[in-house]
Amino acid sequence: MNKLANRFNKHVYEVAVSLIRQFDEQVSSIPDILKLTLGEPDFNTPEHIKGAGSQAIKDNYSHYTGMSGLLDVREAASRFVQEKYGVSYQPLSEVLVTVGATEAIAASLLAILEPGDKVLLPAPTYPGYEPLILLAGAEPVYIDTRETGFVLTPEQVDQAMATHGEKIKAAIITSPSNPTGVAYNDQEIQELAAVFEKYPVFVISDEIYSELNYETEHVSFGKYLSEQTILINGLSKSHAMTGWRIGFIFAPAELIAQIIKVHQYLVTAASTISQKAAVRALIQGIADGEVMREEYKLRRDYLYEAMNKLGFEIARPSGAFYLFAKIPEGFETDSMAFCLDLAQKNQLAVIPGIAFGPEGEGYIRLSYAASMPQLEEAVKRLTAYMSK
Repeated sequence: MNKLANRFNKHVYEVAVSLIRQFDEQVSSIPDILKLTLGEPDFNTPEHIKGAGSQAIKDNYSHYTGMSGLLDVREAASRFVQEKYGVSYQPLSEVLVTVGATEAIAASLLAILEPGDKVLLPAPTYPGYEPLILLAGAEPVYIDTRETGFVLTPEQVDQAMATHGEKIKAAIITSPSNPTGVAYNDQEIQELAAVFEKYPVFVISDEIYSELNYETEHVSFGKYLSEQTILINGLSKSHAMTGWRIGFIFAPAELIAQIIKVHQYLVTAASTISQKAAVRALIQGIADGEVMREEYKLRRDYLYEAMNKLGFEIARPSGAFYLFAKIPEGFETDSMAFCLDLAQKNQLAVIPGIAFGPEGEGYIRLSYAASMPQLEEAVKRLTAYMSK
């Protein structure tokens, strides 16, 4: 063993590559495998946005921007969330451009957390949060939402606060959710905002799927709890720009002033070329997500109905592009074993629910960020597997 192998930050040893990525790589070598695994839009970035990026290269936007990002990007982002979600943030002091939503979450958590702190996580949950919490020396506190339709309730927050007290430093709310696709409605957001207002707790509101809300308008946490909310968003899902790596933090100036310190030492600034493309996306492309949303909705309806007929119990997703389905009785309920068997026997890869925590065991997650012909083939393969 290398003599330095055991001299890393002790918290690094607590962190592993996510089960989503592990499973995806594990099944990728299976011949003719059809994967509904990763949460990435199958659409390409709209042509006019790509053109803006190309023009930025020609115009020599190849130098650093300020730490906060280009002012025109922050102005455009501020207008976007104001027009779309009715939340108001000052471009100069309350908007920060990040390297995707992932860096936005990392910078926020590292700015907030100290060893011994705790973070509330409604579960099942996206597996990218816990490692960042652990790296900060803090501890996740999972709240099981299976009995409440995968929605965190005020009563659950009060109970967690009574149990853990001031050690609870922050909560992460994701709406629409990965993995369940469930989105909080206006009343649910208002009620949660009212309960969090009673406590000195940061609410990190991950709204990266805000433009993929199918039934109602997206409701931002920042609308009802602006002083405590760190609103996370970005262009990866709304404009199919995962590789451009542009995210945003919207928060009161006092909070941004601290988070930007972490952001600076993590990345200095987001890609200048990507920022210029982002301006185009946020202004001329303000409605670009609508076409994608309508297509995702058609896919959701098709897959939801098909899987219901196969006996899967599903909380109907109202956003994002995932179905979180309970494995029917009579089948292997170990989600990893179920998914491996499905992949090996019928060449269909979906993500085992255990990847989203113990509360996800017995479920599988399917991404419908895939073409309709691919989904139709997936249903054929799943039907064949379930009929054996």
